[in-house]
Amino acid sequence: MTALENRPRTALLVIDVQNGVVGEAFERDRVVATIGELVDRARAEEVPVVWVQHSDDDLPQGSPGWEYVPELRRRDDEPLVHKSYGDSFEATDLEERLAERGVGRLVVTGAQTDACIRSTLHGALVRGYDTTLVSDAHTTEDLRQFGMPIGPEEAIGYTNTYWQFAAAPGRTGTVAAAAEVDFSTS
Repeated sequence: MTALENRPRTALLVIDVQNGVVGEAFERDRVVATIGELVDRARAEEVPVVWVQHSDDDLPQGSPGWEYVPELRRRDDEPLVHKSYGDSFEATDLEERLAERGVGRLVVTGAQTDACIRSTLHGALVRGYDTTLVSDAHTTEDLRQFGMPIGPEEAIGYTNTYWQFAAAPGRTGTVAAAAEVDFSTS
């Protein structure tokens, strides 16, 4: 039950599945295929699909790394949100795009698990959204070289485990495998 009034709809959020973000990601091909299947299901059920695309000094707009992976194609009528911070809501028009569509619940997919996925999950919960993390539709690369104490498989598992206990007044965080995602649940 979302804390946002008059926002009964669910949206699929596809975060940063860009060449330069998932090129070396854990189980990249499987995760991208799973996200593609969710996009197809959402479209078939007339659930909004919202795409998020990151840019920064290391991932400049217009560069090959900035482009979405070729396996996933956004339709012209599906919103594209450009961001430069981990949280997809921060300094973007994501909230406005979701409000226009009456969305109060997000189904979250994409990359990177230990950065933009976590930031966006928390940002959504704080802003009043119910959030479902799709356990097999997010990924990250091996960040141990930058000081991360665990590898990508452990980071994904940790995030899946702790998010199932996320809650705040009037809203919850849940975790579901792609095959179990129910877009009709409010």
